[in-house]
This record gives sequence, C-alpha cells and structure tokens, in this order.
Amino acid sequence: MLILLPPSEGKTAPRRGKPLELDRLSFPSLTDARTEVVDALVSLCTTGADAAGAGGDVTKAAEVLGLGKTQTAEVLRNSELRTAPTARADHVYSGVLYEALDLATLDPAARRRASGWVAVTSGLFGLLRPGDRIPAYRLSGSVSLPGIGPVSTYWSTRLDPAVKDAAGKGLVVDLRSSTYASFWRPDAETANRVVTVRVLHEAGGVRKVVSHFNKATKGRMVRALLEDGGRAATPARFAEQLRDLGWTVELGANDRRGTRLDVVVTEL
Repeated sequence: MLILLPPSEGKTAPRRGKPLELDRLSFPSLTDARTEVVDALVSLCTTGADAAGAGGDVTKAAEVLGLGKTQTAEVLRNSELRTAPTARADHVYSGVLYEALDLATLDPAARRRASGWVAVTSGLFGLLRPGDRIPAYRLSGSVSLPGIGPVSTYWSTRLDPAVKDAAGKGLVVDLRSSTYASFWRPDAETANRVVTVRVLHEAGGVRKVVSHFNKATKGRMVRALLEDGGRAATPARFAEQLRDLGWTVELGANDRRGTRLDVVVTEL
C-alpha cells in the first residue's frame, strides 16, 4: 500500500540538526531534479534577501512565492536552505493533517508501516518519506519558479517512476489536495489500483467540503490505517476496511484518476 499525502504549508523550523543532504533522501532517482529546484529557489530568494539587506526590495521574490507582506522572512529562510538545520519531515510538517496523524505517538509497528506506506508530495523535493530529514521551506505547488516554470508541471513529468516503484503492485490511497494531485496522475493501468479520497461534512441533508476538518479527518484516517495494519488490495476492499474501522464511506465509479471514495462525517 502507498498512501500519498500533501505537504503542509505550515512548518516547524528545526533548531538544530545536520544541513540538507539531498543524496540521503528517499527516492534517489529524484536527486538531480531536487537539486535543480533547490538551486532555483535559493537563487530567487538569495537575490531578494541580498537586495533587502542592501536596502533594496524583497517584494519580488515574495510575490513569486505567493507570500504576503508579513511573510517576507520566508524569503530569507529559503535563501538558507543549503545550510539550515534539518529534522524528520513528519516533524517539520506541522499543519492540521499532520497534527491529527501524530506519527510520533504511534506504536513501533505502526511507525514502521508509516515509513513504508506513507509518501508526501512536495513542491521542493517531489516525493518524501516521513523520516527524510529536511529544513523548513516555503514553496507551494502552485508557484511558477524562475528557471523551472510551474512547479506542479515540473514534477508531473518526473514522479511517475518513483511513485510506481513505491506502490509496487499494491493499492495507492491518494489523499492529496487538488494542488498536489497534479504532481502525479496514474496511467490507465495504475488507475485501477488508485483510490482518491474526499471528505464530506453532512448537515441538514447537505454535504460540503470543510477544509480544516477535511485535513483533520484524513490525518485521523491514516493513523487508523497504520494502527490497523491491514493491506487492502482493491478499492472495494479498502472501503470495507474503512467501514470496519468505523467510517461512513461511499464508493464511487472508477475514472482516469482512480476510484472515488467519499468519507461522510456529521460532526466537526
């Protein structure tokens, strides 16, 4: 089984740790691509940081990254990616999904499953395992980076071999947000083994997506799957597994992205 997660925009910057070593990350076939993206991001932000230090303008780099006026410190952080301390990716990512998942408090067996089942799509690194050591950074998948172009397009032509290798013949559970879903699309054969999960809140007979709760529910769902340890082989069996774990699910039709599975919740 391979569980694909989005990164979190919010990150906890490590206070200490070795600097980034790209050749020590999982999925070594992506090292050259990661180097190219890191170099482009550092170059953009070093220019901005230097200009700011000289009384110039850091605004352009911030605008490219989609940052607001109060977030220009992120430009400086990006400029120091090569020397900044690193920590495990599951400690650096600190958004709602990762808080609900809380990998650090799982029992040893579940943590071992996480190291082999979970992969995170990243605008900077392409694909990561939870234990990969990374610095805090800011690069959304929606950014168009000078020298690289749209980050999502860049990775969409490079991730397929790594994802297929990680998935093997098992099921792919796709929990990525729409921005990161474009990083990798399954081919027709692989789509038969992909489940795309959507969380819907139902109130008064009306269903809608609630962003914060959508992320928290996905985090709790992954935690439950890791604790359970069952490896569903088909979308239908995966739906049964979630029902056995107490979730209300509805299995949809298969399309070019995989089989849609709606998880319906009634409490926020």
